[in-house]
Amino acid sequence: MEDEQMHTQSTEIDLLTPSRELPLYGKRILVTAPRNYAYRLSEQIIKQGGLPVFMPTIETCYLSNYTKLDAALNHIGEFNWIVFTSRNGITAFFQRMNDLNIPVSVVQKCHLCALGEDAESLLSFCGKVDLIPTESSTGGIVAELAKLPQIHEKKVLIPAPEVVGLPEPDVVPNLITDLRKLGIKVTPVPTYITQGLDASIYSIELNLMRQGIIDVIAFSSTAEVESFLTMVNSQSDYERCIIACFGPYTTANAQKLGVDVSIVSKDYSSFEGFAEAIAEFFTLSSTSG
Repeated sequence: MEDEQMHTQSTEIDLLTPSRELPLYGKRILVTAPRNYAYRLSEQIIKQGGLPVFMPTIETCYLSNYTKLDAALNHIGEFNWIVFTSRNGITAFFQRMNDLNIPVSVVQKCHLCALGEDAESLLSFCGKVDLIPTESSTGGIVAELAKLPQIHEKKVLIPAPEVVGLPEPDVVPNLITDLRKLGIKVTPVPTYITQGLDASIYSIELNLMRQGIIDVIAFSSTAEVESFLTMVNSQSDYERCIIACFGPYTTANAQKLGVDVSIVSKDYSSFEGFAEAIAEFFTLSSTSG
């Protein structure tokens, strides 16, 4: 009981810290993540004292054609592993199982893999997760699976996004290629849609950016960067903003697309780590300044 009281007290003190003392005080941070991720990232930015500006450049939706996914779900017992690369994939996968009245118990014979905090979502749906890679990335998935005996004999299902109206980011295609190099039989199946949003709804946010009122643009995926670049006229639109990316893969792809990245989250298993990386950047800047 005493421990609980101490914990409650420390949390309250943290929440009562004056805004001026927080590292992101007065900083406006453009959040480009789709709405089902954006609220989680925004919460972490607010905790650090920042002012999130909501401008999702992509959205994730249910499929319009379920033929391939339904075929996979009806033969789920044939797969040794189901590898989820996103929380969206987990949600859409189990939602479709529910729609088809397929019992969750059918996945119990498969080994299940999820990244970082996505494992919590997987556990909530089926009470099981067999692998959470040490590195929360598709590269981490490959590294962990490569260690397993007889992995070359296994069949792996990857619930993947169907990308509409954007160039397909190379993250999932590279994962498929790397797993096939290990001799694994890989079956990617479209499970949800990722699509760009129309820039016309963002005249206010884009003007804030052009005026230099936005301090940071926070990208959590390559698709967000690609869609964002279709919304701006040129680099001069965002040259006064500091660019932050959620991990090295998004960073590398952003740089390939000509975006200069200043902040890279080292802990990319959670949005808390992303917000802390942005906060650390400004803390170090003010100290050195």
